[in-house]
Amino acid sequence: MAESKSVVIAALIANGVIAVLKFLGFLLTGSAAMLSETYHSISDTGNQVFLLIGIRYSSKEASRAHPFGYGKAQFFYSFLVSVLLFGIAGWESAKHGYDAIMHPHVPEQGAATLLGYTFPGVWVNYGVLIAAILFEGWALKKAYAGMKKDIEQHDWSGLVEAFKKTTNVTTLTAFTEDTIALAGAGIALVGIYLSRVTGNPIYDAVSALLIGIMLMGFAVALAWENKRLLLGESLPESEEERLRSVIEGWDGVVNIVDFRTVVFGPEDAILTADIAFEKGIATAEMDQKITDLEDALMEQNGSVSKVYIEPETRWRSQQEAAE
Repeated sequence: MAESKSVVIAALIANGVIAVLKFLGFLLTGSAAMLSETYHSISDTGNQVFLLIGIRYSSKEASRAHPFGYGKAQFFYSFLVSVLLFGIAGWESAKHGYDAIMHPHVPEQGAATLLGYTFPGVWVNYGVLIAAILFEGWALKKAYAGMKKDIEQHDWSGLVEAFKKTTNVTTLTAFTEDTIALAGAGIALVGIYLSRVTGNPIYDAVSALLIGIMLMGFAVALAWENKRLLLGESLPESEEERLRSVIEGWDGVVNIVDFRTVVFGPEDAILTADIAFEKGIATAEMDQKITDLEDALMEQNGSVSKVYIEPETRWRSQQEAAE
């Protein structure tokens, strides 16, 4: 969790600084792309605050009302981030870009003064966007390190599989935001440059629309991934198979009658299993076997924080009668 928090703080610092600089660039030039990027960075900054709230809330101790803890708080706040990313950054950017296409106007060529030197305002846009690319690149590097750690830990094939299976939604959200922020800054830079050199505002307007569409697309994908966790998803099938193998190979186990896992938070899952044991095992020995098996299952998968095993003797009796 500490690593996830550092990833979010890095993104928060980057987006907060960049939002102010982008808005300054918009004020000097009236660029549609710069306004879209301002919306984008403001939204991202607020989103990081929500993610930090989610991290803090999810660390609360389990209570009577929430006996399995508050881990799903991170899923909720990450889902909220996706909604805000769509509604504020994506929709507003796309709407502003569409208006700029339907009612084109040449961006103002304002001037800025720094240390006694006066230069075209569009240079501020160039400088801000290049700085944004550098800042977002730094934040993306930290987020990617977090994603890579999860990929190596679970032996996933790459980012696509991690996006579908990870429960570390805070790092996933930060990684997604940083990726589209980097892409958005690049699109805005190209659009502003082309409008500057050609005198045609359509490039600036189209880049604003593209940024909005991209944001909305990623927001929907992020919301979908959080939905699966909010509804109570099981561990990935490959991880369940490894856990099943531990049970099936355990001394005294005849068969697995029922097996279920449910994710209750990032790296926090519960496993329940009804298991048929060999006939004639004494109660004390059975208790020890179950305790040892529970420890082995939690050791096999660090995400499993609690194991509930129910010995099934009725199933065994029915099988013997059938034979």
